[in-house]
Amino acid sequence: MNQFNLPTRFGPPTPCTLLRAGALCITLVLWGCTTPDVKKVEPGVTQSAPAAAVTVAAAPPPAAAPVAAVPVALPHRDAIAAAARELFEKAQLPAGQKFTVVIDPLVDGSTGLQSLGTAAVEKQVVSLVGSDFPNYQIKPLNSANLSAQPLVFIGTFTPINLQGKGLGERDAYRVCFALADLKTGKIVSKGFARSQTAGVDATPLPYFQDAPLWVNDKIVEGYIKTCQGTKAGDPINAAYLDKVSSIAAIDEATKAYNGKKYQESLALFTSVLRNPAGDQPRVYTGVYLSNLKLGRREPAMLAFGKIAQQGMDAKRLAVKFNFQQGGASLAKDSSPYDRWVKELAIQSSKATATGTCMEVSAHTGRTGSEPLNQRLSLQRAEYVKQRLVTERKDLASKITAKGYGSSEALVATGSEDTSDALDRRIEFKPAACAS
Repeated sequence: MNQFNLPTRFGPPTPCTLLRAGALCITLVLWGCTTPDVKKVEPGVTQSAPAAAVTVAAAPPPAAAPVAAVPVALPHRDAIAAAARELFEKAQLPAGQKFTVVIDPLVDGSTGLQSLGTAAVEKQVVSLVGSDFPNYQIKPLNSANLSAQPLVFIGTFTPINLQGKGLGERDAYRVCFALADLKTGKIVSKGFARSQTAGVDATPLPYFQDAPLWVNDKIVEGYIKTCQGTKAGDPINAAYLDKVSSIAAIDEATKAYNGKKYQESLALFTSVLRNPAGDQPRVYTGVYLSNLKLGRREPAMLAFGKIAQQGMDAKRLAVKFNFQQGGASLAKDSSPYDRWVKELAIQSSKATATGTCMEVSAHTGRTGSEPLNQRLSLQRAEYVKQRLVTERKDLASKITAKGYGSSEALVATGSEDTSDALDRRIEFKPAACAS
């Protein structure tokens, strides 16, 4: 026996034998002891020393990815001022000169509509330029000023969520300004900011509020892309630049309609059609609205049919049917829904005559539960489909109905008023035919 009173028939105690004894466990663990393999050694054979332990340095933990700073949404007027100052202060223009600017009215970046909110932004920009940027002179948007190839101020005001996307509930507005030089055909400056929603009136101006159809208008889309999809030095979007000669006349006609001058607006919109650049859905919309206000239903429906045709040709057409609250049947109001359905059936039949098919989809606003919105939207889509098939039997095998609930809301404020009417749209778009 030894000093630890351990048996010695297997030789002197090893450090790990001591571990089993428990007396020096903590100390030996700190020493890093190992238990040697117990092997029988043959006489005359020298036992090799155990291989040295290999120490592997631990890899350093990966560096944390930098966290992108989330843009701060400023109070509304502060955001507009910040974006405008950035635009005019950073313009890539010769120093020491004066420049003429005309404003092509700002639009909602999701829908292309003009509202009381976008009009208020324009007024604030005009005031700021007049007080703080004397080398820029803003002149009225008219044909004479446009023919001098001035700088054109354009802008979008788009509802977004906290992640900066136009999806889900909207929590802020993304402000985008651009300055386009018609002489060079290029963008000379951009300005951006995020605005809080408080103090913004999203009510559409009368023309946009009354328009029955919403079309994937290439010119309006070109305007939005020129603002949102460019940087200083890039060319102006071609779809917008090609039709820019018509913007003054369209703006004048639209303002006449908004001012309830329907005879004047009809004359102005009709005159725009004489210019090849005026062959646009928003011009035919003005013709439809003005004729309807004047009680001229047949000319109005001719224009309605033209808008529907252009929308289907563009692969996306939305109709602002007004449904009964919580129901699938159309509301009883002054809109000529029967004539709308008849004309939409005619245009749908033409669009599917080449062997293609079409989806008629219904959408809802964000109020209420989503399962209920899904069911209600499907019921409305089925209702419209049946009305179309009643008019044109050939559509029975060409049209499918689908409800999207609020999953594709464009405005997504949940206001349930004229400002988010497009969220409750019926949409026509191409679809694969059932095999």
